[in-house]
Amino acid sequence: MAFLKRSSKGFDSDLRSLAGLVAEMGGCAERQLAEAIEALTRRDNERARANVAADAAIDVMQQTIEQRAMDIILTRRPVAEDLRQVVGIVRIANELERIGDLAKNISKRIIAINDQDIPIRSLRGFTHMATLMMALLRDVLDSFARRDVAKALDVWMRDFDIDRLCASLFRDFLALMTENPLAITLSVHLLFCVKNVERMGDHATNMAEAIHYMVKGEALSRERPKADVVSGLSLATGELGEDWLASAAALPSTARPAKFQLTKSARH
Repeated sequence: MAFLKRSSKGFDSDLRSLAGLVAEMGGCAERQLAEAIEALTRRDNERARANVAADAAIDVMQQTIEQRAMDIILTRRPVAEDLRQVVGIVRIANELERIGDLAKNISKRIIAINDQDIPIRSLRGFTHMATLMMALLRDVLDSFARRDVAKALDVWMRDFDIDRLCASLFRDFLALMTENPLAITLSVHLLFCVKNVERMGDHATNMAEAIHYMVKGEALSRERPKADVVSGLSLATGELGEDWLASAAALPSTARPAKFQLTKSARH
């Protein structure tokens, strides 16, 4: 773990302990995402249920880190760069907790999908996107451990690839719903899975920004590169929204939906 020179050995020890907890929490978040991918590809509901339960441990870690950070601030009274390190660690822990929540949400969708047949192309697309997210998470955690700003910026830029894949999979699932109304429930669950991975990418870039702040002492001045995820995807009745998706997911698989319409931009 790379740290800048400190004037207080006690504070340095506290900070290393806090950073160690974040590294442990990051490892748990990585495992949770990996388990979600395995549960979907193997159609393993028991693994998915275990993954839902595992999220509680990440929540406890986040609360522990937050409490210890408060204790450090109260007892050590850090200022300037030292305070920045503590605040940055708390920010990263919060982002990891959200990633754990999103992995749990994916696992819940897997249980809801149950034994429905997932098109091979859709499964491959999701797995590819989730694998890229795994690499993003691994790299941002490594950049935190090494205080490697260049690597953090690389993660910050690569989230664009996650967004682009998300947009492509959204189009595929909407086309599937248009062609096969009986696939609506399955497609909506998969759309939520894809969106959850896309949000994980956003949390990874937030972590990268926190690392930049910890090392450089200033926020990134550039605007984050972002692909347009849902532009051009609409229904005949209006924009595709999460409220509608939640309602559609609750439909029985035999229910006939209202007519779909893809705009020109969604077809290409």
